[in-house]
Amino acid sequence: MNGADTAWIMVATALVLLMTLPGLALFYGGLVRARNVLSIFMQCFGLAALMSVLWLLGGYSIAFGEANGWWGGLARFGMLGVGPDTLKGTLPEILFFAFQMTFAIITPALIIGAFVERVNFSFVMLFSALWMLLVYAPVTHWIWGGGIMSDGGIWGEVGTRDFAGGIVVHETAALAALLLAIMIGPRRHRTTPPHNPGMVAMGAGLLWVGWFGFNGGSQLAADGGAAMAITVTHISAAAASLSWAAWERIKFGRSSLVGIVTGTIAGLASITPASGFVGPLEALAIGTVAGILCQEAVVMIRERIRIDDTLDVFAVHGVGGIFGTIMVAVFGHGSYVAQLGALVVVGVYTLALTWVIAKGVALVFPMRVDKEAETNGLDLSTHGERAYDMNS
Repeated sequence: MNGADTAWIMVATALVLLMTLPGLALFYGGLVRARNVLSIFMQCFGLAALMSVLWLLGGYSIAFGEANGWWGGLARFGMLGVGPDTLKGTLPEILFFAFQMTFAIITPALIIGAFVERVNFSFVMLFSALWMLLVYAPVTHWIWGGGIMSDGGIWGEVGTRDFAGGIVVHETAALAALLLAIMIGPRRHRTTPPHNPGMVAMGAGLLWVGWFGFNGGSQLAADGGAAMAITVTHISAAAASLSWAAWERIKFGRSSLVGIVTGTIAGLASITPASGFVGPLEALAIGTVAGILCQEAVVMIRERIRIDDTLDVFAVHGVGGIFGTIMVAVFGHGSYVAQLGALVVVGVYTLALTWVIAKGVALVFPMRVDKEAETNGLDLSTHGERAYDMNS
């Protein structure tokens, strides 16, 4: 065990959990109507708790076990036999488990942005449980757990390069989000503006800080590689924030707060798969392009294809993660065959399993709340609470 590595990954674990609680909760919560903000908080907290338990009971073993190249098996069920002195590289394995658990928390939490304000809470919980075990954990094994897409796997000697989750996290979550948005259908109130842009900005700020643990922690060591990952993460986020705001200014004559912080997230998602391989100037290029590319993807999905992916999960996380994954090969840090092949295989697998899981869960719990509940808001109709009591 290396003490410095262990201390850094402890901090990184806390930072990645901060991304969901409260970062993503605030970011998503500020974007919805005031009558739905508590439903976002509830889904984020509920998923954080549920994914933690499921990661212990099987998710970690499926992702990082050693059964075969397709799935890890269940030998690590409940972390049986793993003590404080059991190592994974230079880290206590129980710490590696906890660090990866925070990734398993935020990935299904990202999906909820596609169907906010109209989804049944029970559907979200059961769907997310099955999706994490059947989609996220196997894909994690294929790329990060020594599975079929790692070095020496189906792509040959050079496997897929996905440093911190452009494919494992962002592509899987975004494709699932897009498909579910189509299956559930659009909101009845699509033109309502974000109820609290200030809350959105606070959430984005927490995501930006937390992303240092997301990408820097993926080095799994306290060394120069982690320092470089943190630096390029910051540069990409800054560049994408500026390019998004500038592109808004050119197109609409003004730059918005919600726009610039959405650009921040686009830059963070885009650098994620490349953060362990590129340098600062390459990160500057990735972020600059991502701010414009993801903004145009938002327009394409909202206005041309007219899919109500409410909080732009696919346009920002999906397009950003896919773009960053391809840029790993463009900058000569990976194989085009491995990068593009993984995007296609994981994409098809994610879409197929997401559809099957969603259809199956819908037999137990309806995907969507009724019209009255949607009009009144999920806070009161589903959870019996209000975020704002103007009479108190």
